Amino acid sequence: MGHPRKALRMTATSVVSATLIAGTTLGPATAAQASPSTTGVRFVDIAGDGGTVLKANVVTPSGAAGTHGYPLIVLPTSWGLPQVEYLAQAQKLADSGYVVVSYNVRGFWQSGGEIEVAGPPDMADVSKVIDWALANTPSDAGKIGMAGMSYGAGISLLAAAHDPRIKAVAALSGWADLIESIYSGRTQHVQAAALLDGVGTLTGRPSAELQQVFKDFFASDLSREPEIIAWGKKRSPGAYVDQINANGAAIMMANTWGDTIFPPNEYAKFYEQLTGPKRLEFRPGDHATAEVTGLLGLPNDVWTDTDRWFDHYLKGEDNGIDREQPVQLKSRSTGGYEGYPNWKSVGATTERIALAGTTTISTNVDSGANGGVIFLSSILDQLAQLPPAASIPLLPRRWAAVWQSERYGSAQQVRGTVTLHTTVTGTKESGTLVAYLYDVGPLGLGKLVSNAPYTFHGQTPGKPFGVDLELFSTAYDVPAGHRLALVVDTVDPLYIEHNPSGAQLTFSSPGHDPSYVSVPLRKQ
Repeated sequence: MGHPRKALRMTATSVVSATLIAGTTLGPATAAQASPSTTGVRFVDIAGDGGTVLKANVVTPSGAAGTHGYPLIVLPTSWGLPQVEYLAQAQKLADSGYVVVSYNVRGFWQSGGEIEVAGPPDMADVSKVIDWALANTPSDAGKIGMAGMSYGAGISLLAAAHDPRIKAVAALSGWADLIESIYSGRTQHVQAAALLDGVGTLTGRPSAELQQVFKDFFASDLSREPEIIAWGKKRSPGAYVDQINANGAAIMMANTWGDTIFPPNEYAKFYEQLTGPKRLEFRPGDHATAEVTGLLGLPNDVWTDTDRWFDHYLKGEDNGIDREQPVQLKSRSTGGYEGYPNWKSVGATTERIALAGTTTISTNVDSGANGGVIFLSSILDQLAQLPPAASIPLLPRRWAAVWQSERYGSAQQVRGTVTLHTTVTGTKESGTLVAYLYDVGPLGLGKLVSNAPYTFHGQTPGKPFGVDLELFSTAYDVPAGHRLALVVDTVDPLYIEHNPSGAQLTFSSPGHDPSYVSVPLRKQ
């Protein structure tokens, strides 16, 4: 992962700001849910793997008898949140006939143990919680579901591979590939990782293994890269897709376009590999912001669909969710939902924008094009359709390469994953580039459509090499009269960059292998 100097470009102020955003967004839900005196709610200790105490709460239907006849929902908590996180949703589920057990994942708050990041002890804990629920509540062993947000989502997906008793899952704002989420393009997503590290340290007890992983990650220690990748693979649902398919659980996944912790690309790829009943939903927002109002008990599309998913696949209700288009998207630019039969149908056509000519840029300077700030930027986009912006004509060409399309005579609906193909020649053996796609209006103001980083190591200075890069998947409408612009620079506060001092990058488009950006468009 390169040299350690510049490894922590993120300032303490930005870490604290991001943490406060998370706390402001999620904190009120926790406070609001801690007080209800609802009959059927009790707080219990459950013995997890190795006897580790897991603090939990149980919500049962009003008047539930001792017979084992109710479907069971297990809710592991999100990263850094206490066990009362889901009480509002648990009560709703109980009111509609479910036994609900929510537990604080090991290593956080009052639960025992250390943070294992969805490792083997966490998987064993899930099975222990299910065992306890079947022995101590009127739940049906043949009708077991799991759901959760963020960390709880990842644990739920992984548990579907490890415990065949789980028949349905709703994974909200989770991950499918842990390494690709925070190390895509071989580039550390420093703000995301720093937020996870900080919150874990404040609210829990990171294991020695986790502390070492974060240390090596931030230090950009290339010698430790194989170990970090292996650690992440063990905790990635995508590595167990065959087991998930064999077990046959019905899988619903929901995420946001602007998730700066778990970008949507990996969910989409994972979804295509699932062979059982499945559903994929993407909406505007950042990490967990699309479903957070549901924690307050407020109307919420994500939680409504979660309820419908369980009602059909655990209760057998004919509510029509199995007959709807399984891929449901909401554009960042419009308010309605779009349904598709599969992910491949989302971008039915593509437009190639040629990246002609040869352009050389210097590294180590932020050109003014960047992906914004974790949480803040995507929340602004979600609430006010104000993504990060840059004046494309004013970007200094010394530090930013810029290509633009012609103006469009009609609106263009970008849907899916934009890809970049180009040829790069560096003056050093290592380097980082960040690609941005902008919607550019008549006055030259560019609104960010998508971005992604790319880092290389071990290249021969002066020798060209090909680069293929997927930008983060999105749904964005470009108005008529606007154009698209691809901008490439080398510094972004979201990522750790690996450009030696004085390095330059040259982008070319050989005749035998022309450079382009491929933009997926909705069929109109």
